[in-house]
Amino acid sequence: MSWIQLKLDTSPEQSSALEDLLLEYGACAVTYQDGCDQPLYEPDLGTTPLWNNLRLFGLFAADTDMDDVIAQLNNTVPGSFTAHRVEIVEDKDWEREWMTHFHPMQFGERLWVCPSWKDVPNPDAVNLMLDPGLAFGTGTHPTTALCLKWLDGQDLDGKQVIDYGCGSGILAIAALLLGARHAVGVDTDPQALEASRDNANRNKIEDGLLHVYYPKDTPDVLADVMVANILAGPLVSLSETIANHTAPGGKLALSGILAEQAEDVLEAYSQWFTMDPVTELEGWVRLSGTRKN
Repeated sequence: MSWIQLKLDTSPEQSSALEDLLLEYGACAVTYQDGCDQPLYEPDLGTTPLWNNLRLFGLFAADTDMDDVIAQLNNTVPGSFTAHRVEIVEDKDWEREWMTHFHPMQFGERLWVCPSWKDVPNPDAVNLMLDPGLAFGTGTHPTTALCLKWLDGQDLDGKQVIDYGCGSGILAIAALLLGARHAVGVDTDPQALEASRDNANRNKIEDGLLHVYYPKDTPDVLADVMVANILAGPLVSLSETIANHTAPGGKLALSGILAEQAEDVLEAYSQWFTMDPVTELEGWVRLSGTRKN
């Protein structure tokens, strides 16, 4: 089955009205896209910023009369878009389309992250088989890559690990495969907790080695190694909680932080941790340190 896609170049002020009308006129989905490569990173709490130059996509069934849709838009909200284009979109299995772009990746000396549907390139390596499902974390994003490489460089044998904001469970499972004795994953999203359990089973993690919790249910356990790949704002607000769950002398790695946000996060954690030099990758940073006694 084919679909018809209508592209509209518009402004943030007109976007909401156009979205409502596209849905009213039969669009089965409406998506937003940056029209001029304007990055939006971490928004302020309670805000949903939009790009200054916005492109709206409406997806319609193939038999839709697009001339009629465009005429109705022009009659109802004249001047609300500066340009439009109609395209035919061939139907795809979008899950499989995404899967074709996820390939095995190496982090550090020992660790590989491999899609669960592909063969491992090095059977003798520490291979983490991953199917992220609906949860964040595949290793393709610089923040996850920074944390995985850091874990690969740590002595994790016999260590207790906490992965705060566990997502797909990739960091907690990597730590276990690299020698940790036990890991705790913490996340607010039920899909993340489910994905973490599924990926633990996929990697044949023994029962009892990984436990996952909502933040309010996190047990009173101290981590020898604490990792948190979230965002700068939540990391700052969680600094005392994360410090209280890290054992004296315990190691810390934080990511999800833009380079220009590093100083604020460093300031929040320096009262509890002796911090290391900042590590940067593609505009994102990893902060690490050691819990003070």
